[in-house]
Amino acid sequence: MKKWIFIILVLLSVIVWFIPFERSITFTETRVEKPVQHFLPLKNENEFQLVFTHSIHLTDVTESYKVLPTNEFQLLAMEYTDVAIGMPGHAEEGQTLHYEDGVYTLQYNDAKLEEFTLHIGNVNYKLNLQHKGKVIPLKKHLVRGKSYLVTIQRLSLYDKMKGVELDD
Repeated sequence: MKKWIFIILVLLSVIVWFIPFERSITFTETRVEKPVQHFLPLKNENEFQLVFTHSIHLTDVTESYKVLPTNEFQLLAMEYTDVAIGMPGHAEEGQTLHYEDGVYTLQYNDAKLEEFTLHIGNVNYKLNLQHKGKVIPLKKHLVRGKSYLVTIQRLSLYDKMKGVELDD
């Protein structure tokens, strides 16, 4: 009887250890042999923002995202104050552009991404992830000059132990 209890406990432990259960935003370094995965647990809050300083006109840009049940990203909006180099001055199909109080807001009607690549520039400008009222400086955690594949994944305890949590 004790043998069966031991076997059942071992099996339950293995299941708990390796079954993916927690949805997280993951950042996996690209073009390396053994990438380290950084992650941020969503914890029932599916919206987040990337806030960065545009390297040419030195103003802040805020990109807003929502994580869908399909583990896709839905682009919600982008806010910025300058339409100079690299920033849209008009809306394209599936977009709406508003200008109010000096701020352009480009809203996306139905833009979805399974993943995207984020390059961590080697410049001393802001690159933050905002989630659940917290600001996480990505340049503090990720390597400058490297690119990261950003995805939504369910992580197991084992995956979490191998990776680096961004939730300071």
